[in-house]
Amino acid sequence: MDKEQINQIVKEVLAKGSNATASNTFDRHKMEKVIDAAVAKADELHVGVTICIMDITTTVQMLYHMPNANLVSSTLAPKKAWSAIAMKEPTKDISKDIQPGGPLYQMETMLDGKLVSFPGGIPLIEDGQMIGAIGCSGGLIEEDQAICEAAVQEFSKERM
Repeated sequence: MDKEQINQIVKEVLAKGSNATASNTFDRHKMEKVIDAAVAKADELHVGVTICIMDITTTVQMLYHMPNANLVSSTLAPKKAWSAIAMKEPTKDISKDIQPGGPLYQMETMLDGKLVSFPGGIPLIEDGQMIGAIGCSGGLIEEDQAICEAAVQEFSKERM
């Protein structure tokens, strides 16, 4: 192999690694539409929430705290997103496993309070791969779940 062939191979590998799709996955304008969808649902339910969009590395990509949201929601929304990523499932499905007698009983205490086991956190799936999660907090758990579902639906729509 000569130097030119090696340079061409390196360029091809770098082009594949840069993955233009990944850089657009958490585009600010798309995330703003996701936040807007969540806020619209929260307004419909007459509740203030915090919405957290987190990527698979658990880096917060966008966080919005509605003016009428409780302060505690700004702590819980990121925890819900983190929990959905860490457990690879919606937070509403975690509770059954951590109850007394469950296979993961006491996991919440073992993780120093980082794990949230009630509704409002949903993984983001793209092409069968988890790419992040959205967490919503501030209302009743049913409201948080509905708001989070609206946000995830908008995120999925924006990906098309």
